[in-house]
Amino acid sequence: MYSLEGKKVWVAGHRGLVGSAVSRRLASENCEMVAVDRQAVDLTRQVEVEDFLAESRPDAIVIAAARVGGILANDTYPVDFLYENLMIETNIMKSAHETGVEKILFLGSSCIYPKMAAQPMREDSLLTGPLEPTNEAYAIAKIAGIRLAQAYRKQYGHDYISAMPTNLYGPGDNFDLNSSHVLPALIRKTHEAKRRGDEELVMWGTGTPRREFLHCDDCADALVFLLKSYSGHDHVNVGSGKDISILELTELVCKIVGFEGRIRHDLTKPDGMPRKLMDSTRLLDMGWKPTTALEDGIRSTYEWFKAREAEGLYQS
Repeated sequence: MYSLEGKKVWVAGHRGLVGSAVSRRLASENCEMVAVDRQAVDLTRQVEVEDFLAESRPDAIVIAAARVGGILANDTYPVDFLYENLMIETNIMKSAHETGVEKILFLGSSCIYPKMAAQPMREDSLLTGPLEPTNEAYAIAKIAGIRLAQAYRKQYGHDYISAMPTNLYGPGDNFDLNSSHVLPALIRKTHEAKRRGDEELVMWGTGTPRREFLHCDDCADALVFLLKSYSGHDHVNVGSGKDISILELTELVCKIVGFEGRIRHDLTKPDGMPRKLMDSTRLLDMGWKPTTALEDGIRSTYEWFKAREAEGLYQS
């Protein structure tokens, strides 16, 4: 067990969906939180990361900082997704090594697995086939992060571990229709369609792909669990163990939002991977399990979105 009591913990990316959830979860661990805004430290600049870690001296780091986005953003800006994520992870791990950080938890993504990986996706399916082309750049950067953490463990004996969360959602998510993931984008599109009185809601693709979703607070609980109890070479999947088709998800969001129009498919838009379900047996066998039902989580996320909209954060 790695005790967090009395330790200094830096959550890189503490304002993002995952990072903010991990920060909330760590509040009950009697540890000292280290935080820095991107305006003060650019994580893609090595010297800035080195200076920050030399001054702050955290005992543990959760690397939740990343350039993230949905299909459109990934497919449009591959250089940004590859370069920025490579720089963030390499700068933090190198500087952590030089300053004697005790433990690192690196966060990847389910997109690291091959497009046609056997379902549910086990950890050992990594690098067994071609990646999904629409988010290949992001996936390659995350795979490099996993391998870098393993390399530091092999060469220096450092306790660097990696976790691969499934699709996440919840308070603090990105609802920008140009860069968001499927669930927050769907919530906002459905909400705005209802408000305008639209007769139909347009969804991308066929609606047949299946996706797994995990509430960010469940993910944060799993990550703190791993930070305290896991020390191993292999990365660990973090998922709910249940998936749903995009069409079923759309119907569920329509029900929660109260949109009563019809759903129309835009078949000119890509589906992405046909199925993405994580095999989280390794994590579940350690004794962890999620607690938030999908419908409950979407409902609370929708309430959070409406509150932010009322504050003027989101404008149509």
